[in-house]
Amino acid sequence: MYIMVSADKSYDYKYEGEEERKKRLHLKALDVPFVPGVYIMHDKSGKIIYVGKSKALHNRLGQYFSPAAKNNIKTEHMVRAVYDFEYIITDTEIEALALENKLIKVHSPKYNIRLKDSKSYPYIKVNVGERYPSITVTRTRRADKAKYFGPYSGMDAAYTILRTVQSTFGIPSCKREFPRDIGKERPCLYSQMKRCCAPCSGNISEEEYNELIREALVFLKGSFSDVKRSLTKKMNEASEKMMYEAAAVYRDRIRVLASLWQKQKVVTSPDTEYDVFGIWRDETYTAVGIFYIRDGYIIDRAHILFGVDCIAESENIISAICNIYSGREYIPKEVLLGFDTEASDIELLEKYLSDRSGRRVNVRVPERGDAKKLCELVCENCREIVSRTEIESEREEKTLVRLAELLKLEVVPERIEAYDISNMGNDNITAGMITVEKGRFKKNMYRSYSIRQTGGKQDDYTSMREAVERRLKHSEDGFPDLILLDGGQTHVGVIRSLLDELGYDIPVFGMVKDSFHKTRALTSDSCDISIAREQAVFNLIYRIQEEVHRYTIGRMSRAKRKSVKRSSLENIAGIGPSKARALLAYFGTIAKIRSAGKDTIASVPGITARNAADIFAYFNDELKG
Repeated sequence: MYIMVSADKSYDYKYEGEEERKKRLHLKALDVPFVPGVYIMHDKSGKIIYVGKSKALHNRLGQYFSPAAKNNIKTEHMVRAVYDFEYIITDTEIEALALENKLIKVHSPKYNIRLKDSKSYPYIKVNVGERYPSITVTRTRRADKAKYFGPYSGMDAAYTILRTVQSTFGIPSCKREFPRDIGKERPCLYSQMKRCCAPCSGNISEEEYNELIREALVFLKGSFSDVKRSLTKKMNEASEKMMYEAAAVYRDRIRVLASLWQKQKVVTSPDTEYDVFGIWRDETYTAVGIFYIRDGYIIDRAHILFGVDCIAESENIISAICNIYSGREYIPKEVLLGFDTEASDIELLEKYLSDRSGRRVNVRVPERGDAKKLCELVCENCREIVSRTEIESEREEKTLVRLAELLKLEVVPERIEAYDISNMGNDNITAGMITVEKGRFKKNMYRSYSIRQTGGKQDDYTSMREAVERRLKHSEDGFPDLILLDGGQTHVGVIRSLLDELGYDIPVFGMVKDSFHKTRALTSDSCDISIAREQAVFNLIYRIQEEVHRYTIGRMSRAKRKSVKRSSLENIAGIGPSKARALLAYFGTIAKIRSAGKDTIASVPGITARNAADIFAYFNDELKG
């Protein structure tokens, strides 16, 4: 059961001083009950900037706003931005933890640590609901019957595991669908190399294929030793029956597994299975590291770096760890923490993970032995990342200072916004904007605009003006210290005129390219400023130019693909926008719809048997034509 006490949205902060704000929040905190729940911090505009949980809301909020409160630098930075808060009372602390995670996912508050982003990290997907399940890599975790493993630290790690699974168990890597494509084409080279069981040949039964999938699932869960024992047993049985060709296949699969293990670093005894978390922090940065240990090997690792805006106290990291496992298919039996935290937080994490996995999960802070050394290793890696980041930040700051000197700017451009225009003829005219803060690309602040004011005609100047004007209307996002345009003096003049009309005093320069498509100079509306001999500045501007071009081209191409997909499906009788979206959500691509059978198409929610017949006929007639 939840009870919510909302923030006072009618209160006017305009004339309130700093001391008045602190006193008001402290008095409000005194009225909060001593119960478990979630608290939600709002800034001056009402935006949610932080979400936390506590087993005693009164005590926790009092720690923030009491006149005697001694918050660390990062927490105090957040407290100064708080103008109001609300809270939700829960029955238990575990309910508060679950609710906190949900709210963080929905609102992505500025000061909260998030250790996982499902849009960024890849998964391995096994379509167990199919007769012949396929195994693929995906960035999207859907609410379907498939099993998902991950997220992995990057695409390289995910594809390494995928290729290992395919070669070890003979799972097809092609785009054929089974049983539809059995017997239609000759087996490929992978079948001859014994790297694919070749269901297309019809020589492996559905039961045998699914047995391979079951072994692959055990492997993906991290049980390497179990898989090796199973394969060794089958190899010996085949050898005893003098089925030497089959025994050789199992032998080769064991060798592939051994090859994968050899690439990993051995860190502990072969029977251990941990997820290990460590942190390193100073006044500016916090790095959180994760090592995934299976059978004594580091099979994957990830590091996440946070700046001064994120609060990295142990209780926040505990909540962020829960967030990681909320989307995982598999949780190990033991999780190690390389940082001190309250015993109550460890118990809470244990209960959460045990409930998620359906079995006992042990969470501990080791004090000696191999487990302690593992935690120290993760923390040392985090320390190295923080140190390297600080050196890079110092170098980037010097580059920005030199850029300000060259352009004769009044302030160092800590925030730069760059614009580019892309189109395909007169179609899908798109403007892209990227943001660079203190030399770092901030992808969450990128924006794209579908241009409307040109009447479908190619006009770079009007397009650029529309994009900048639409961006500046969103003052809540703040304003840049410098605007860069992919264009020359005329582009700069158009945008300079717009800024004058709107009353903004923001420096604007164009990025002038040489014959090799590299920025040779920055131009105002009157002269060029060469950067060719300023290596650090040149590298920064070149990276900005390439990134805004890449982003804008990508957004334009995406808009084009959407347009093509929508028009081709909606040409089919009985298929409107909603059914077209349902088909694309289910299949992912037009190509998969084109190759699907009637029964598969009819299984899509909202698609009738008549729709399926019309879709199948449409694409098959298209192929015949």
